Amino acid sequence: MKVIFLLIIYQIITFQANAQWIKQVSNTDASFRSVCAVTNNIVWIGGSKGTFLRTIDGGKIWKTNQILGAETLDFRDVHAFDAKVAILMSAGEAEKGNAKFYRTTDGGKSWKIVYQTDQKGIFFDGIDFWDKQNGLAFSDPIDGKFFILRTKDGGKTWFPINSENIQKIQENEAAFAASGTSLITVGRKDAYICTGGGEFAQIYKTENQGENWSVVKTSMPAGKTNGLFGLRFWNARYGIAVGGDYQEVTKEMPNVLITIDGGKTWQDSPQTNPAGLKEGVAIYKQKILIAVGPSGTCYSKDFGKSWIEIDKTPLHAISISGDGIWAVGGKGSVFRLDLKNLDR
Repeated sequence: MKVIFLLIIYQIITFQANAQWIKQVSNTDASFRSVCAVTNNIVWIGGSKGTFLRTIDGGKIWKTNQILGAETLDFRDVHAFDAKVAILMSAGEAEKGNAKFYRTTDGGKSWKIVYQTDQKGIFFDGIDFWDKQNGLAFSDPIDGKFFILRTKDGGKTWFPINSENIQKIQENEAAFAASGTSLITVGRKDAYICTGGGEFAQIYKTENQGENWSVVKTSMPAGKTNGLFGLRFWNARYGIAVGGDYQEVTKEMPNVLITIDGGKTWQDSPQTNPAGLKEGVAIYKQKILIAVGPSGTCYSKDFGKSWIEIDKTPLHAISISGDGIWAVGGKGSVFRLDLKNLDR
């Protein structure tokens, strides 16, 4: 037993010694809440001031640009298919001209608005795709139901899901456009949305690419500034949801839920370390969870049963592809996590 205990301690110390955020040169002070790692080398980032970043060489060179005419927009989510094709989602009040989707097919040299609306109350929170053709996007509720869009042509055109097939919300329920992961797609047809704002955090699910939705009330208390912020699944049955309170980002409170039955039920899991708001979570090589938020970063090697601090770097969103682990935050913060011998 002593040998096993010492081995575990050694692995923890080794991980912490070898886990380090490497700051990237972004050449901007824009705030970032969206990142999409397509491969080890191809990464796209969306941010405030109409800003987007792209690297095609694993971060050796970042191309930083603003979309002409979008300088006041805040791109809270990005989905990229490869080095050339990507979609940026602008969050903000639609009636003020902030609800827009942009699409590029030439690596960001030019962009086309593929969706926009000025309908009062719309505030987009997330966008995701099952494949290169089929995807979803969603907004805070309109008339007591989430406003959900679908595309079948890679984001070139979008149409609304019939509201009769969407569950009614709790009073004051909404979602947080904080990390680009309040909406995620899973497998070929499933998708999940996590919420806050109401009395309890809830998780909505579709099993047919958005045509119909069900909802599960979780045990996690919510409110105007707290609830669930981000989701991640590592197969069809097992997933995690993280959250907290964006006004008290270091406050100790329940901030992790786990499902082992494809989202039918969600169980409380130990708080992260450091505690406090976690906005994004991703999985490395299908066995190590890494959670980020304004209170810092931590990892779990037992799928959320316990957490170990990496550091207290404030971050908002994370994306992993292969060995590339990328995270973003405020004031132009872009980082790559350097992990040596992590999976040993």
